[in-house]
Amino acid sequence: MAAKLTQAEREFFLSEHPAWRPVEGRDAVKRSFQFDDFNEAFGFMTRVALAAEKADHHPEWFNVYNKVEITLTTHDADGLSKRDVALAAFIDEAADG
Repeated sequence: MAAKLTQAEREFFLSEHPAWRPVEGRDAVKRSFQFDDFNEAFGFMTRVALAAEKADHHPEWFNVYNKVEITLTTHDADGLSKRDVALAAFIDEAADG
């Protein structure tokens, strides 16, 4: 079972990944992405899905055409964990790559 982030770890994560925002009413973070078209959005989602499956840590997400919104939390930790930090770092790289 993954451990929840400490307050210091959470603050460090948010300072290092300013595009990720806390989700009101939940111990979770989210980020929105916009791509040129559906093909680019779907390719991004595919890269994230493969990494998430490999890490056995799956995001919550929503997609409409060229927009993708991703929410990260670790359900078995009942909040943010280092697994979310690692996946967020991968997602940031995939989006910027």
